[in-house]
Amino acid sequence: MLAIDIPSGLDADTGLACEGAVSATETVTMAALKPGLLMGDGPALAGRVEVAPIGIAVTPGKLWLVEDGDIESWLPAREPETNKWRSACVVVAGSPGMIGAARFSTSAAQRAGAGMVRWCVPGASPDELPASEAVALSVPATDFADAVLGELRRCRALVIGPGIGSEPGVVASVRRLVAEAEVPVIVDADGLGALGPFEEGREVLAGRKVPAVLTPHDGEYARLAATASGADSRPGGDRVAAARSLANGLGAIVLLKGSTTAVAAPDGHAFLVTSGSARLATAGTGDVLSGVVGAFLARGVDPLRAAALAAHVHGRAAGLGFAQGLVAGDLPELVAIVISGAHG
Repeated sequence: MLAIDIPSGLDADTGLACEGAVSATETVTMAALKPGLLMGDGPALAGRVEVAPIGIAVTPGKLWLVEDGDIESWLPAREPETNKWRSACVVVAGSPGMIGAARFSTSAAQRAGAGMVRWCVPGASPDELPASEAVALSVPATDFADAVLGELRRCRALVIGPGIGSEPGVVASVRRLVAEAEVPVIVDADGLGALGPFEEGREVLAGRKVPAVLTPHDGEYARLAATASGADSRPGGDRVAAARSLANGLGAIVLLKGSTTAVAAPDGHAFLVTSGSARLATAGTGDVLSGVVGAFLARGVDPLRAAALAAHVHGRAAGLGFAQGLVAGDLPELVAIVISGAHG
């Protein structure tokens, strides 16, 4: 069955389908892609989608789809006389006896082009960490903000949160680092929990000169968006609107993970990422994503594009891996293949 513009019964903005919505094998959509073709029920109901120009001028909007060509155009090539400190990144992740998350984030940052990665597992000595090209640093189990801020003097991005736990001293250090770090920051996993509900998170993020990048799944989104009123804070059906709302409220870039990922800035500009798949539904893949975002930030990509591009590359990397049995540890080398192909 052929659908014109969008299958009948499918919401063009959200991708939510009403009862009896048409299921097409192919959709010819006019002038430009409709968000509903890319989200929710849209991909299943639209079939193969072709955009047909019909002479209508398409003016620049505030929502775009990330494509493969953006990898080369957004990710700067290395300059001939560059050095490792031009794209250095600090990763604060993991805890003693639980260093997997830190390893995934660190390896991903390296493979995504961070020239130097300083690896901090709060409470673990460097001798406890696997030998690698990353430089392992010793920081206290709690009250580690001063030590990390010292490392950031020579680095260009900070990844914080995967696997660090929720001890009060850890939460306090995360909040201070997010508030005071002068470099771009990506906050993931336990780091998002440390920000607390909406009012507390907004206070932590308020003084930042560069927006932080937050990477919630639906459950983390609900906790970040929760207000004192007790109103339902789940993302709901319109995921672009949800990402925009939280980004505007917190003054941060919000990367809302899902089968289609929505990435939004406080000013409403947003990207959709459709490269992901169910292959990524396995432990540790989010930690890999945080490392890729950190590397792209360290390489000088602006926070909104760094987050959107990282999500796209992450999905493309998974597509190169095993169809069944892909694990997080497979992804960093696949990330390197994806970005190497774009830059030759």
